[in-house]
Amino acid sequence: MSIRKQGQCVCGAVSYTVIAQPKRITICHCKWCQRRTGSGFGVEVVFDKSHVQINDDAVTRYRHISDESGRWLDQHFCSHCGSNIGFTLEAVPGIRTLAAGTFDDQTWLSSDKVERKYVYTSSAQDWADIPDNVDRYEKHFR
Repeated sequence: MSIRKQGQCVCGAVSYTVIAQPKRITICHCKWCQRRTGSGFGVEVVFDKSHVQINDDAVTRYRHISDESGRWLDQHFCSHCGSNIGFTLEAVPGIRTLAAGTFDDQTWLSSDKVERKYVYTSSAQDWADIPDNVDRYEKHFR
């Protein structure tokens, strides 16, 4: 079955197309994700890099060095509207994440179709409810 899903930032300057099912959705409760999203967690859809076609003319990258691993994470965002697009990681060079909220149609990401992993639950906010029947990790699963 052929998949072709699209997304974009708030202003439309950055757009993308994915051509395959994601590897998983990661819901990360680490402090860095809380700060970068301005929320209690980040929700990233994880793909093989080769399955993402991105118009990145307006993409700006911020390189963050993890205080835990010492490796870099490149946060990608629109240079015009500031929308979070996703990130790439030094630790996993073959993947690219896309922020779940940037997909034009998010219904295809339902929990019965795509595996979910909840990570860094040890730093989850009290008000960020994590379901009982999910894969959860105090740190990361790698």
